[in-house]
Amino acid sequence: MNNEILELKQRFEDELAKIDDLQELENIRVNYLGKKGLVTDLLKRMSTLSAEERKTFGQKVNELKGIVGDRIVSRTAELRDMAIKQEIERMKEFDLSVPADLGRGSYHPVTLIQRQCENVFRSMGFTIEDYSEIVTDYECFEAVNIPKDHPARDMQDTFYLNNGQLLKSHTSAAQNAILRKYGKSLENGVPIKAIFPGRCFRNEATDACHENTFFQMEGIMVDKDISISNLIYFMKAMLSEVFQKDIKVRLRPGFFPFVEPGFELDISCLICGGEGCPSCKHSGWLELCPCGMIHPEVLRMGGIDPEKYTGFAFGLGLTRLVMMKYGIKDIRDLNSGSLKAMSQFTDDE
Repeated sequence: MNNEILELKQRFEDELAKIDDLQELENIRVNYLGKKGLVTDLLKRMSTLSAEERKTFGQKVNELKGIVGDRIVSRTAELRDMAIKQEIERMKEFDLSVPADLGRGSYHPVTLIQRQCENVFRSMGFTIEDYSEIVTDYECFEAVNIPKDHPARDMQDTFYLNNGQLLKSHTSAAQNAILRKYGKSLENGVPIKAIFPGRCFRNEATDACHENTFFQMEGIMVDKDISISNLIYFMKAMLSEVFQKDIKVRLRPGFFPFVEPGFELDISCLICGGEGCPSCKHSGWLELCPCGMIHPEVLRMGGIDPEKYTGFAFGLGLTRLVMMKYGIKDIRDLNSGSLKAMSQFTDDE
């Protein structure tokens, strides 16, 4: 059997010398060290040997196993270095002086809709804010009236990071920071009017109208005597500008811990004309914008006296707005990276 071990070692070295591809190297690893590999098979045959023979044979097989493993690791590193060097050489051939072919691409439809919404709200006196995609538990939940034991947390299957932070599950995570940033302006008679678009993440099953990565645009307005009427006016104005026509909307009661009262603003499905389709779950309506009057506790945590000021907030679904604007039936197309699906959109600004 010693000769068999030596022959197998030589066979391995010969095969390894011919390998110049990581996939081929993985195939060799499986062929020798896998559950049904050649080295593994030697170990299984030890049951036919005497106790003394098993000790000696087992030691030599384990030595072979270690050699094979070390050589594969070493060769893997060599092949990866070779790949990097080859990529560097290819980059040297790239001519930076060649003019760009500007006709080869276009803005993503989410970018187009976001810019259009920003322009509409900017014309109505709103500031445009940006906010991190990685936030604290306090920012995402507690600062918007969702304490640790609140059942509303079960509605948002959140991606948590090892350091205790998380990927924001809604753009409301920026509310507290924005309220604190502009809160002093209220004392000078200047209302808080801001929108903050961003990407959100939820660990949920995907279908035609749900994705684990999507875009929202949060908006808030705070001043004296702000009411639901103000909210409806601004939302109708924005939708009319985006779609360039009157849009049929409805408000229905909705529960959100950060607003009181809370509503769901739905629009008549523009894909099916309200008749019902997979995108609207055959209801004829598509949930577009959870909204309502900012909860007094949220104002208070933002450093604003709820006895003096009121405000509204909304979380506009930019991704769903894109679906309605461009007639996209499956939300998953937007993150697919498919040039065939995206190439139909061009910058219409």
